[in-house]
Amino acid sequence: MLELTDVTRRFGPNTAVAEVSLQIPEGQMVGVIGRSGAGKSTLLRMINRLIDPSQGKIWFDDIEVSSISGKELRRWRRDCAMIFQQFNLVPRIDVLTNVMLGLLNHRSLLPNLLNIFTREERVMALAALERLGIAQTAMQRAGTLSGGQQQRVAIARALMQRPRMILADEPIASLDPLNAKVVMDSLKDINEREGITVVTNLHTLDTARAYCSRVIGMAGGRVVFDGTADELTNEAVRMIYGVGEGELSEEITSTSIRPVAAAKSAALPASAVAADGSVGIASPA
Repeated sequence: MLELTDVTRRFGPNTAVAEVSLQIPEGQMVGVIGRSGAGKSTLLRMINRLIDPSQGKIWFDDIEVSSISGKELRRWRRDCAMIFQQFNLVPRIDVLTNVMLGLLNHRSLLPNLLNIFTREERVMALAALERLGIAQTAMQRAGTLSGGQQQRVAIARALMQRPRMILADEPIASLDPLNAKVVMDSLKDINEREGITVVTNLHTLDTARAYCSRVIGMAGGRVVFDGTADELTNEAVRMIYGVGEGELSEEITSTSIRPVAAAKSAALPASAVAADGSVGIASPA
């Protein structure tokens, strides 16, 4: 259970998030919607402790997340993986290494400094890439991939953290509809099969309705709607955006993406990893 109590964040005289109180049980897929500047990104960054609340408390089970520091904070950021709109990959290194960087908080300092990864860690990373349909890119530099591929690499890296929760900050805002669908289907699949809580900021109403069992609407830094996708009526939309759904631009209201049923995990080819731990990827047929 994630619990926020009167969480507020101020930047000088401006209040970005105001007295937000929420309870998010384990295993929910939650979409956060609202106008630009409504406080959505600030809310997620406070949960991950990338920024600190000005007041209020954040709890996860019996841990007061809003007060931890040092090793406990690093452990929380491992358990609460963050996916960003701009991917945050290292463009000059290969995809497989980018994914394995998700293990940093699971490992001791020396292997991290020397960039040494075990055969088992390479297998895990390759399996994560294969699950997301991009194993063939493992040896490419991350900067050579398309935006949709890079976002899938970021999701694979988050999976390597073995998180209890995933926060996704506008993960499809810069993607075309086809890649947006692949990314949202991947997040939905992780939520349903692993039971990992997913909280994601979304740009379109239809995406929130299609993928999220719970929708939280923010306006002026406050939560003004909290309900199921079916309860996201025209009146609720008016509370969130200040106008009815029919008055919103098509960019906000609609998208062509729809979820698909969770797919079975792809099996990792035994030949993909050599005895020395190196990875070889065959070109796709």
